[in-house]
Amino acid sequence: MPVSRSPRPWRSSTSQALPLLNPAAIRDLATGLFIERREHVLLYGPAGTGKTHLAQALGHHACRSGRSVLFLKAVKLFRTLQSSRADNSWDAELRRLLAPDLLIIDDFGLKPMTMTQAEDFYEIVAERHLRGSIIVTSNRPPADWLSLFPDPVMANSALDRLAHNAHHFVMKGESYRKKMRPNSPAPATNQTEHTEGQTAQ
Repeated sequence: MPVSRSPRPWRSSTSQALPLLNPAAIRDLATGLFIERREHVLLYGPAGTGKTHLAQALGHHACRSGRSVLFLKAVKLFRTLQSSRADNSWDAELRRLLAPDLLIIDDFGLKPMTMTQAEDFYEIVAERHLRGSIIVTSNRPPADWLSLFPDPVMANSALDRLAHNAHHFVMKGESYRKKMRPNSPAPATNQTEHTEGQTAQ
């Protein structure tokens, strides 16, 4: 039986890396209450603005709180599900994706989905709805996700479950990867907007 340990306080390193995050909103997520409430978190904005960094930090803190977490790149998620269809392990793979308290899907929406991929994504969202939390990072805002689905009815059904029960964080600013280049000028400060239950404008 695993030993329950109290999580460490939220470290300042995340605030230093993402200086204009709303500290109160991030501390609220770090409590893990959104996981208990089966709510989702959507992090979206240009490449290099810290979406994956924040998602991993929240996942790490959830682990330290005794919660189970699974982190997957969207490309690997779809590739694994496709392979599981070939060896008849799709049901087992779906159960693996439904089991953790928190599922993190990174880099969603880099390209449109095939019908099979859309069906798989819908199945994950529908099955986890009100049962487990999801964090999704994407370079596209949720309003643009509809066009990624070949079937608009499936798209609306999936996004109605996912986006309307989520904390939305719009990540803004210049890419941190660009800032880290040798001899790059002093970085401009990145910004994050936070809303709940609707897309921030």
